[in-house]
Amino acid sequence: MSWIPFKIGQPKKQIVPKTVERDFEREYGKLQQLEEQTKRLQKDMKKSTDADLAMSKSAVKISLDLLSNPLCEQDQDFLNMVTALDMAMKRMDAFNQEKVNQIQKTVIEPLKRFGSVFPSLNMAVKRREQALQDYRRLQAKVEKYEEKEKTGPVLAKLHQAREELRPVQEDFEAKNKQLLDEMPRFYGSRLDYFQPSFESLIRAQVVYYSEMHKIFGDLTQQLDQPGHSDEQRERENEAKLSELRALSIVADD
Repeated sequence: MSWIPFKIGQPKKQIVPKTVERDFEREYGKLQQLEEQTKRLQKDMKKSTDADLAMSKSAVKISLDLLSNPLCEQDQDFLNMVTALDMAMKRMDAFNQEKVNQIQKTVIEPLKRFGSVFPSLNMAVKRREQALQDYRRLQAKVEKYEEKEKTGPVLAKLHQAREELRPVQEDFEAKNKQLLDEMPRFYGSRLDYFQPSFESLIRAQVVYYSEMHKIFGDLTQQLDQPGHSDEQRERENEAKLSELRALSIVADD
């Protein structure tokens, strides 16, 4: 939201106290910031869940590609390892989809619904601003007749101008009071609204990563070779790679 007051001539009388105007600008500024933060958070949450889904789908695709590798037809141990990996990736993807669905339902959708109220708030502020401009315009008109010589026609016009001013003044004061009363209440309600969503987000993450710990713990037990450390495996891989590099078909010219 953005709010830029109209630039018109001001009446001599200060119709809205400066303290009231400062209070209004402060409260409305807080809501503008809240709207921007809500939009950013909703966008970032959507990016995060999309990235999570892409990651698990890619992992499943990789395991399926490995299963179609000719080595799986030639080596039973390799086939067993890749089959275990494929099952783990599919379990991970299933839990990831559950997590994303939960976040969509309990975090992203509430953020979207919360953000949908700001256009109405913005419109209420614009109506208040228009009422203020009407108030200023008619107040300036009243002041113009008050400064003139009090002839019959001038007094008649002054009376008419005051009659026009009264409902406009009351309309502005009602709109101003309503916004000054309700904007702080709206801003103060944000914690009660968002806390359940973020508690749900934390629970969804805890459940997901607890399941990932089990899945990859089981996979590690299936794949581990007793007595082999990561350093030993790395040395074995380097030795095999050196053998491959020694073949004439891959030697440098």
